[in-house]
Amino acid sequence: MKYVFALLVVLGLAVASPAQAQNYAYFGFEPDITTNYLRTGDQRRLGYIRVAVELMVPTTQDLRVIEYHSPLLRDAFIRILSTETEGRIRSLTGREEIRQACLEAAQELIRRETGRDLVLDLIFTKYIYQ
Repeated sequence: MKYVFALLVVLGLAVASPAQAQNYAYFGFEPDITTNYLRTGDQRRLGYIRVAVELMVPTTQDLRVIEYHSPLLRDAFIRILSTETEGRIRSLTGREEIRQACLEAAQELIRRETGRDLVLDLIFTKYIYQ
């Protein structure tokens, strides 16, 4: 009987204090970001890369701020992608390094423009190169 009572007390405490759920929001850039990069070996041929970018922000209210600054962010992403080499664009480690560079640029730009840290993460949901 003591064990049943102890079990009910533990279950009651677990139900009484549910964990705080995070309400993250995601901002997707529309249309996808498409730009050229120089191919190695043949300087006259260009490759292209098409990337769908999603930014994770703390709340849905922060989506308006990101939307307002989306042209600035889009320009930063295009600058980063267009200066990358073919080897980095095609490799998995290069792709992750590019994602990190885009994330750091987005965090820095939003921090400089708003004074707040709104960009939590950046995800490539589409990554096509040719």
